[in-house]
Parts: sequence; structure tokens; C-alpha cells
Amino acid sequence: MSWLGWLRARVGRSQGNDAIDDELRSHIQHRADDLERSGMPRAEAERRARVEFGGYEHYREESYDAVGSHFFERLAQDVRYGLRVLGKSPGFTVTAMVTLALAIGANAVVFSLLNGLVLRPLNVPGAERLVTIEQRDDGSPPVQSYPDYLDLRERNRSFEDVVAYQISRAGLDTGGHAVPVWLYEASGNYFDALRVQPYMGRFFHESDQHGENSSPYIVLSYAYWQSHFAADPGVVGRAVRLNKHPYTILGVAAREFRGTELFFTPDFWVPLVDQEQVDGWSMLKSRTGRGTEVIGILKPVVTPAQASADLDAVAAYLKKTYPKEDDSIGFKLARPGLAGDMLGGPVRAFLGGLMALAVLILLAACANLGSLFASRTADRSKEVALRLALGSSRRRILRQLLTEAIMISLAGGTMGLAGSVALLRWLSAWQPLTTFPVRVPVNPDAHVYWLALLLAVVSGLLFGIVPVRQVFRANPYEVVKAGSSIGMARRFTARDLLLAAQIAICALLVTASLVAVRGLARSLKSNFGFEPRGVMLVDTDLDMAGYSGDKVAPMQRKLIDTVSTIPGVSAAGIVDRPPLSLGWSTDAVFKDSVTDMRMSNATADAANFRISPGYFRAAGTVFLAGRDFSWQDDKNSLRVAIVNEEFARKLFGTTSGAVGGYFRADGVRIRVVGLIEDGKYKSLTEDAQPAMFFPILQVSTSSTALIVRSNGDSEQLGAALQDTISKLDRGLPFTIKSWTRELDAVLFPSRVATISLGVLGLLGAMLAVTGIFGMAAYSVSKRLRELGIRIALGAQRREVLGAALGRAFRLLAYGSAAGLALGLAATRVLSYVVYQASPRDPLVLGGVVAVMLLLGVLAAWIPAQRALKADPLALLREE
Repeated sequence: MSWLGWLRARVGRSQGNDAIDDELRSHIQHRADDLERSGMPRAEAERRARVEFGGYEHYREESYDAVGSHFFERLAQDVRYGLRVLGKSPGFTVTAMVTLALAIGANAVVFSLLNGLVLRPLNVPGAERLVTIEQRDDGSPPVQSYPDYLDLRERNRSFEDVVAYQISRAGLDTGGHAVPVWLYEASGNYFDALRVQPYMGRFFHESDQHGENSSPYIVLSYAYWQSHFAADPGVVGRAVRLNKHPYTILGVAAREFRGTELFFTPDFWVPLVDQEQVDGWSMLKSRTGRGTEVIGILKPVVTPAQASADLDAVAAYLKKTYPKEDDSIGFKLARPGLAGDMLGGPVRAFLGGLMALAVLILLAACANLGSLFASRTADRSKEVALRLALGSSRRRILRQLLTEAIMISLAGGTMGLAGSVALLRWLSAWQPLTTFPVRVPVNPDAHVYWLALLLAVVSGLLFGIVPVRQVFRANPYEVVKAGSSIGMARRFTARDLLLAAQIAICALLVTASLVAVRGLARSLKSNFGFEPRGVMLVDTDLDMAGYSGDKVAPMQRKLIDTVSTIPGVSAAGIVDRPPLSLGWSTDAVFKDSVTDMRMSNATADAANFRISPGYFRAAGTVFLAGRDFSWQDDKNSLRVAIVNEEFARKLFGTTSGAVGGYFRADGVRIRVVGLIEDGKYKSLTEDAQPAMFFPILQVSTSSTALIVRSNGDSEQLGAALQDTISKLDRGLPFTIKSWTRELDAVLFPSRVATISLGVLGLLGAMLAVTGIFGMAAYSVSKRLRELGIRIALGAQRREVLGAALGRAFRLLAYGSAAGLALGLAATRVLSYVVYQASPRDPLVLGGVVAVMLLLGVLAAWIPAQRALKADPLALLREE
């Protein structure tokens, strides 16, 4: 509508309203004229006519409603009146707005996390048809071997194409010295299958590959091009060195394309066929070496169920063709973006639970405000009664109350959204791990803004509708006669039920937060199978400096010998990757008597590590039996291994007979020479896992994590390590950090869960305090005259408090018990995220009771003081 049309409509409505007023006045004047003609004085005739006519405002409103087309005018009146009323109660208004701001802000933040990590698809064309193809749950990693990927790609009938990739690290030298970088090793069809376009230059293709190490090309990410190449357009065609090997930069990816994992932003992409040059080893021909993520693009007419049946046929072919390596193989489909179900399952479960708790926070806030709003409406009973007596309709009064409620909710929602947007933008730029480029893609979008608006409106309607019964059942004559002396009903009311529900929600949140805090505290003091305190970790890969083959072992020994001479160093050793770090791997192991090495005949799937002599001493791992490795355990000697207790139990049935026993792995007979304590190898929440350790001189690796134990100052040791290792080889990129800091990655989920639940628990506690305070204050204010009389008659302090606050504390007890029971059931899911999170911990149970009791005392303190100080004489004079 144009502004001229709008103005005409406004003028028309104004003229219509004036006509209605003239018509109503004419009725009164005509009746006054009749009465005057009958002999009644004019003044008395007009008064009698108005009395006979009835409520003028009532008929005026009914006439307006019948005519219609005045909605916005009435709304403007309601808004103006609502602003005046709310301005007269600034405490109530601010409390309500802040309560809703916290609740709606919490929901906006959690929904953004859920939207960014679960609901929102990958930023590629046709993302809804992308699925991750992973191994079925058999205790081993869900990723594929490269030969199995090739068979999947060739033999399936359900996918337009299938791509493979894996996350890796390498050393990039652009002309100065090598720096560690993170990258994707991707199949040649990766970019073409995903149908993404470069920002500049070109991508590598299948036609660029002619066998292993045949495609020395790099595609930079947009962010890395900006940060490390200063957005230089001449970077295309530039030669760089990757792990000392020459590579050519082909192009730059588009700004919005950051790979196929939501949590990881690579620096660049290289062809997967160059794995040997990038990683220092190649598993491109091994069916037992798994490490490749596989994503399929479904054909438009194929359903996931049909694709699963097709994958079953491919698995049957692999079992038949490669019975030794693939006799237990199976495939399943998972949502892409979070490493399939390996990360996606726990993330979806946790965020879903967090979203449910955030919704409960909002419901608790609505219950709180509903109770306060009903109490406030009761306090305005005289106003409502007078408006009804003057002819206002109950519907009009209810509409006014709803308008005030929605005004509060919109203001609170705006405040909450502003705070959540600032927090979300910080989260999107947050780098929680210093050694791995984790990102949290939660920038707010239109969905978040619409959700905040919807929650604000719905919340306003929810708590604004609570006093509807009061309005429709109000008797204006009784209210006017009774004044403020109407007492509170003795039975439980809807407000009581709302408060009990709110307290139950608060107790649930407090239980969940205390369970998470307790679990995190335990995880920090638990037995990892190694002692990280007092240890510095030097992380590198010798392949990044050009060490390969027979050059690796001498350099590793030189590192250990040189570092051991640093003053204060008590032990030093090497492991290919520390326990609980990213990139763990497992191998199938067989009993010595097994001759058929099919995967179905394997006794266990054991985590494997390659270590140097002295590693266990440096790591603080307890030896139980046997011996440590020596530098004589090389390729010319008998293959040996050190195993943990769980390995011994599974392979030999007992720990006492493990040392000296034999087992088979990779078709090789291996002797156990040592037994160590159990530990944690993949995650903090895992059950006891079998693990085996091999000497680096027998199973070589360029991946090198130098473990250095010292009793001295960690900063001084770090500086000494930096200087010592740089002198050995200035071209070797490495990082130095404490082992406890390295564990940040594995403790990250627990810490996030604890902080998130702690914040929600704090919000719940705040809502409980305001809810109990509101109920207690309302109870005291309505019964203040009664309490004064009790005091005048000699009632004891305990009796007065019981009469004033007994109902509030009964509701606190009932709600807390219900919330605690719900918390014990709901927090079971935390055990999958927070290590040793036990809801049945006596400290947790006692803590919940203590917290809820403390909240009740804090909330009721001021109303209790008011009740005890009631002056019966002053109250009676007021009445």
C-alpha cells in the first residue's frame, strides 16, 4: 500500500469512529429529550438517560469491533498504555526482560551450534545427496583402506561418484624454512565430483595422476592464501617444497569451500597418490591399513536404503575376493561433515541433549514469568475491576495483558539475540586447540534470527496467557468490596504447579552440571597409563626434513642422545604418536596357533605404537614384568613387542604367562618381552583396550614425538629443547609443548560439556531463585495482615515462617526431588562425553540437595524478614 493509500485508510477509519461516537451520543440525547418533555429537569434527564443507556465505553468498543478495520489503532493504544504501565514497575520489567534475554540467548546459541554442525549441510552443490561410507561397527576405525575405496568406486551402482581423502600434516617450505601445515590428501576426482569451482587457477584432476608420487600439485585454501601469501595473484604456478619435495601451486579454492569436514579447515589439498612423499609411508596398496574417509554422491533416483543394499553386494564381493583381509568387511551410510558417525554420533547426541536443556530453560523462564505475571495481575485486581465496571470487555483487558507480555518478550529476545550473536561470532573465530586447526562454524544466519523472533513471541504468549482465568472469572463488585484483604487460597494453584515445574527443571540442570564438573575433575586425576606432568613433548615428522629409509633411525637416536644431555632431563624417549592423540591406529592380532589369517579369526584389534628404548621411563608407565626394549632390538633380531594387561588377558587368558609368549600380527610371529599397565589410548571414555608396542628399529616410522621428562622449570626446558634441536637440523620443523597441554584435545569435549552444562545450571539456579522469591514475596504480601495478627497473638518466629513460607519450601522439596530423579536418568548420556561422569556419585547427590536448599534460603530471605517484621497495629490502621 502506498503512503497516500495508508493515509486515506487512516482518515476513513477516523471518520468512521467519529460517526460511531455521534450515533451513540444521539441515542442518549434523544432519550434525554423524551424525559425532559415528560417534565423532568434537563440535567436530571441527561443523567437518567446515561444511566438507562448503560456502559458507554462498552457499547463504543462493541461498535468499533463490529465495524472492524481499527486493529492497528487499538494496537497502538495498547502499546502506549503498556509502556506507561511497565514504566511504573521498572523492577518487574527489567527482571522479566533479563530473564527472557538469558533464556532466548541460550537457545539461540545452542541452536546455532546444532544448525552449524548437524542441520546445515556441507557447502557444496547437491550437498543433500552426499553420504559418508564407513565400516560397520566392529571395534576398528570406521575409515576405509585405499584399495577398498577403489573397489567401492568401481563396483557400486548407486553413486554418481565416490571420493576419498584423509587429513595429514607436512612441512611446507616457501623459500625460507619449513613450517608444519595441515592438509587434505584427496583423490584425483575430489573437486570434480563435488562440483566446486576454484577462486583462481585450477584444481588437480584424475588426468593429472599417473601412479604413486606422480602428481606434485598443491591447491591452496582461500584463508591460507590470504594469510601466508598476502593474497598474491601471482602465486599460481609458483614452486614450493613439501617435505623437501618440489610441488607446484595450481590454484586457490573458493572462499566458501573449506573441505568436507565441518570441524577442520585445511591449509591446502594435495593428491592422495602422493601419500609417500607427504606422510613418509604409503598404504595405497594395503587392504588392512585403514585411514581413508570416503564420501559418495548418490544418484538422484537412488534412496539411502537402495544404496545400502548395493554396498552390501560390494561387501560380499570383497569378502569372496579377499577373504584374508576383508572377510568381515561391511559398509554403512552416515551423515558427512563430522567424520561420519565417529564424531557425528556423539556430537549430535550431545547437542540434541543440550538443545533439550536449553528449551527447558526457556520453559522454566516462562513458568517463572507466568507466575510473576499472574501475581502482578492479582495486584492490579482493582484496576481490572474498575475497567470492567466501566464497561471494558474482558477480551480487551486480556489483549492488553498479552500486549504487555509480548512487549517484554520482544525486548528480552532482542537483548538475548544481540548477546548470542556476539558470542557466536567469537566462537566462529575461536581456536580451542593450538596443535590442530579446529573451527566451529556457527556464524548466525537467518534461521537463528527467525528462531529468536519465534521464541520471543511464543514465550510472550505462554506467560501472558497465564492470568486469563483470573480475568475471565474476576467479579468487579466483589473485588471492589473486598479491597486488598482477600487472602490466598489454601489449595495448590496453577502458579504453584508452574513453580514446582520450574524448580524441577532447575534441579535437573544443577544435577547435570554437577555430574559434568565431577567427571571432569576425576578425568584430570585419572590413570592414563602414563604420567603427563613434568613432561615436554617435541612433535615432528622427520620426513618433513627429508629423512627417509635408513636415515630415520640414526636421527631419532641422535635426538634422544642429544636431548638427554640437557641439564635436568631425567629420561627421554620417542613414540610415533602419543597415546590419546589424534591419528591412533589398530591392527588385528592372532594367537600363535592360528594359521588362517582371516580377519574373523583375529583374537583382538589392538592399538599399536612404535617406541624407542627409554620411552616407558620417560612416559612414567609402570612396568609389571619382563624388560624394556634396547638398541639391539633391530631388524636383524627376533621380532619383539611389549603389551599391556588387557592384551595379555585377551591373547593368553592371563597376565602371568604373557612374557615369553608369542602372537601373530601382519603375518609375522612376534614374541612378548614385557608387560605394562593398562592405559587410555584412543579416548578417555573407552573401556580397557589391548595395546602393543614395537621397537622403532624393527618397525620404523618417521613420525616422531620426543618425550622429555624433567624435574626442572618447563619454560627453561622448552627454551633448551628449542636451541638444542635447532642446532641438530635447522630445516626440521617441530613444535614444543607440555604433555598436559597436548591432552587439551582429548579433554576438549569434557570441558565443553562441563562449561555448557555449568552455564545452563547457573541460568536454572537464577530462575529458581527469582521464582521462589516471587512466590514467597507474593505469599507474604497477601497474608501480611494475617501474619501480623498471628504475631500479635504471640506466635513464635518458627510458626510465622512456617505459615508464610511453608508452601514455598514444600514446592521446593517436591520440585527438587522430581528434578533430581530426572537428572539421574538424563545425565547417563554424559558418560559418553565426560569421562567418569557418574550421576550416582554421593557428592553429586549431596551437592544437588545442598544447592537447592541454599537457593531456597537465598530466595526466601527477604520475604522472611518482611514477615517477621510485620507490625499488626500499622496493618490494622491501613485496613
